[in-house]
Amino acid sequence: MMKRICLFFGLMLVYIGLHAQVKVRFELQHIPKSKDGTPQYFMAGSFNNWSPNDTIFRFKKAGDGGYYIDLKLKADAYEFKITRGTWDKVEASANGKTIGNRSFQLKKDTLIQINVANWADEFEKELPKHTASVNVHVVDSAFLIPQLNAKRKVWIYLPPSYSSANKKYPILYMHDGQNLFDEFTGGYGEWGVDELLDSVIAKGGKEYIVVGIDHGGSERLKEYNPYDSQYGKGKGKAYVDFLVNNLKPYIDQHYRTKTDFKNTAIAGSSMGGLISMYAIATYPKVFGSAGIFSPAFWVGKAIETELKSKVEVLSKHKIYFVAGNLEGKMMINDMQSAYRILDPTGQNKNIKVVEKSDGKHNEAFWRREFPAFYEFISK
Repeated sequence: MMKRICLFFGLMLVYIGLHAQVKVRFELQHIPKSKDGTPQYFMAGSFNNWSPNDTIFRFKKAGDGGYYIDLKLKADAYEFKITRGTWDKVEASANGKTIGNRSFQLKKDTLIQINVANWADEFEKELPKHTASVNVHVVDSAFLIPQLNAKRKVWIYLPPSYSSANKKYPILYMHDGQNLFDEFTGGYGEWGVDELLDSVIAKGGKEYIVVGIDHGGSERLKEYNPYDSQYGKGKGKAYVDFLVNNLKPYIDQHYRTKTDFKNTAIAGSSMGGLISMYAIATYPKVFGSAGIFSPAFWVGKAIETELKSKVEVLSKHKIYFVAGNLEGKMMINDMQSAYRILDPTGQNKNIKVVEKSDGKHNEAFWRREFPAFYEFISK
């Protein structure tokens, strides 16, 4: 009996520790001049899905002319940067170079003082070079998405043998197309999907066609979320409907693809991880495998309800979860929760979860982890 009581209180302490709200004040101590007449300053980080103009995380002006934000956050590890409302106006080093994410660990009430060295838009950008391989093509620079009344650029990677071999290929659909193949369009780095596949295929690895769909910029937080959130009405259901009923039929008609669900995969990171999870859960007869990288499940918690009704259906599908401990406990806990729903015994070899101690919420991490996912779905 005493052991049960001790276990109960131990679990309660863990629960309270994971859900405790900690007070934290952020103060901008040094703010360089900018081109804005009346500048506004924001925090964009792992606590708000890296939104550069989230009004909840806008700094307030203090009586002494400084700026501050008072927040309550769960005890956890976080990353962030300071912006003036867009990623073009993000903080930079004194000479205008890109800087790494700021990070902090919350355990108790904390004051964090910040010095901004400079702003990225104060300098002429040195444009990155195009890095897409010769096997990357543009399907359409403005592919119509009737469900969203929008147009998006759609990319496609065709294996080196595509032009000479008369065969069909499995296919992988990925979100955030800007960041998959080309440093020039990536902004904050690219996944290097084309270079990886070129290398794997050259060594005799499995050949895939990869389709990348550009995100919608400021609409991304809504288009990749099937549920309503603090960022607006979710448009993710319409987006996935487009993938299934418009884009896939077009690709299958114009390219030599294996059209069955076992040869159709979907993958993405952050919000792209959330929408990939939703896509395979709601269309298991279309998608047979999924890569769930650093999923933003916290902004779409209803995904767990979705998964609970699909456990048996998804048990034979390949699902690969991966996130980094430096992305915060909330990220890891939400990912583990989804994994446990789908594989409560931990015995299903089709469903895999990976935690990396040094993983951060960025393209460099996802690029590094992509090969393991690719190998997983290729078996």
